[in-house]
Amino acid sequence: MALAECSFSEDQFREAIAELQEPSLAGADWQLLVDASGITIYRLLDQPSGLFKYKVFGVLEDCCPALLADVYMDLDYRKEWDQYVKELYEKECDGKTVVYWEVKYPFPMSNRDYVFIRQQREMEVEGRKIHVVLAQSTSVPQFPEKSGVIRVKQYKQSLAIESDGKKGSKVFMYYFDNPGGHIPSWLINWAAKNGVPNFLNDTAKACQNYLKKS
Repeated sequence: MALAECSFSEDQFREAIAELQEPSLAGADWQLLVDASGITIYRLLDQPSGLFKYKVFGVLEDCCPALLADVYMDLDYRKEWDQYVKELYEKECDGKTVVYWEVKYPFPMSNRDYVFIRQQREMEVEGRKIHVVLAQSTSVPQFPEKSGVIRVKQYKQSLAIESDGKKGSKVFMYYFDNPGGHIPSWLINWAAKNGVPNFLNDTAKACQNYLKKS
């Protein structure tokens, strides 16, 4: 995927906001996967890969939108609280900021790495402030594939955050990645089902510790 193909359009930002306001689950076989602890997750089978795309809706209490967006975007801080990060940093490539992220996988599986661009925008809709972050995999010569690490070439994530009307955040997240290699699709899907709620819980804890740091 060429870098030029990865710039995000106004429509993509608006689409994430629309999902936050009213989930779009009609017209496709989205299945309810998880509905617990204030988090609802739906999945849709991606036929070519045998893997699922996910839509996540929930509320993170005691974590306001601006703080949540800051924690999500702070790569250096992510290395402190995310135990699965091996490497994570940004680099300017041809006038665009590209993120490199290597994820630890349990033995005997190989680590995975991601090369992607992301963009954050703070938007206003009917007087409400909404933070939107879009991310998508890309390919640039500055980040060649490494021996012993499998490059994830299909990765896409959208995140939209607004106030829940109290002290917390109402959140929508779309997520898909294909880790490649020879991991059975059932294991990848199981990990995603459990990993997404765990990630949101870890993020909420990270928000509280971020406040203590500052």
